[in-house]
Amino acid sequence: MKKYLHPISSTVREVVYIFDELGFSVAEGPEIEEVEFNFDRLNVPKDHPARDMQDTFYTEDGRVLRTHTSSVQARYLAEHGAPVKIVVPGRTFRNEATDATHEAQFNQFEVLHVDKDLSLAHLLFVLEEFFKRYFKGEVEIRLRPSFFPFVEPGVEVDIKLMSENVPERLKGKWIEVLGAGMVHPNVLEIAGVDSSEYSGYALGGGVERFAMLKHAIEDIRLFNSADLRFLEQFFVEK
Repeated sequence: MKKYLHPISSTVREVVYIFDELGFSVAEGPEIEEVEFNFDRLNVPKDHPARDMQDTFYTEDGRVLRTHTSSVQARYLAEHGAPVKIVVPGRTFRNEATDATHEAQFNQFEVLHVDKDLSLAHLLFVLEEFFKRYFKGEVEIRLRPSFFPFVEPGVEVDIKLMSENVPERLKGKWIEVLGAGMVHPNVLEIAGVDSSEYSGYALGGGVERFAMLKHAIEDIRLFNSADLRFLEQFFVEK
């Protein structure tokens, strides 16, 4: 009997496996989250638009459907302190209109590493290793300044695939893939971690985004379509 594995599941497994090889442990957290961990402990201002009802799903008791896996970062730091080295896969939710590149429910993975004397050089090394292993070839990386409340400095990460087997539609193109940066000192201090002694980096990306790039999937809605013709493209040999 042929066996099939949904591309979301296979992508999560591959991402976790790669970061496991790089020394990261897996962490998980609740999908229905306290505002404290989803926003407050991540240095998100009280008047930030991400907190608005048109962006975030609130429950009747004032909690939220987590808008990012960064909430686990905040929880883990609060519970375990530093040092910490984790990868966090999980579902997230945002009040977005559905189209070929957006869904209200989607999957992310978050990476957090906090220790003494970490710098952007460590972040760049981890990015290079992850991309080379995931895309199975050389990858050129470009960092662009960006803003996220929980990192400083923050960067958008673009890649250009350099191997010979790159799909024609991706050859020679810069592709925006994820956000990253150095953990904001406020995030560390709120968690009780001395920011004068510890530093850290974090990165986060969309699982569907990476699956779409690797498998040339054009429409994010296919992942939740329940169309067996879509699933049957992902045959598992073992």
